[in-house]
Amino acid sequence: MRKIEKRMWNKSGNPLWHVYQTVSFGKVLKNTVTIEIARYLPFFRMKNWLYRKVLKMTVGAQVTFAYKVMIDILFPEKISVGDNTIIGYQTTILAHEYLVNEYRVGTVQIGSNVMIGANCTILPGVTIGDGAIIAAGTVVYQNVPPHVFVSGQRMEIQRQIVP
Repeated sequence: MRKIEKRMWNKSGNPLWHVYQTVSFGKVLKNTVTIEIARYLPFFRMKNWLYRKVLKMTVGAQVTFAYKVMIDILFPEKISVGDNTIIGYQTTILAHEYLVNEYRVGTVQIGSNVMIGANCTILPGVTIGDGAIIAAGTVVYQNVPPHVFVSGQRMEIQRQIVP
């Protein structure tokens, strides 16, 4: 199960309409500019440096964020990625969800030696174990055990991987 913190919204309008009451405008602007620059950079070391130093993410050694990976703009500091992990083209990693009457925030922990295919969506509060493989297009809505292969928009474990 995902570990998320639910925060009810009792004010008028949905909570996303009032986002700057939960996260400062300056932080969102800084994060947006940093993420947009990093999405197009072809230099992995520079991307990782920006994610570590500017966004305060935990990024392991030799992590590869492919072209156009989208990091959570509001809470990037809640994302951690282990060593030697590959995150595929146009994957989205979220640490928040805004709903009509509440918003949710959760940490995303991606282990070491993980392969995440292109166009995946990783939802807040998810832990992906070491050595896991996530097929392209998968929506990761629950924890992924170590050394398994998962796929599908309704994510399913396909098989155990022998490390």
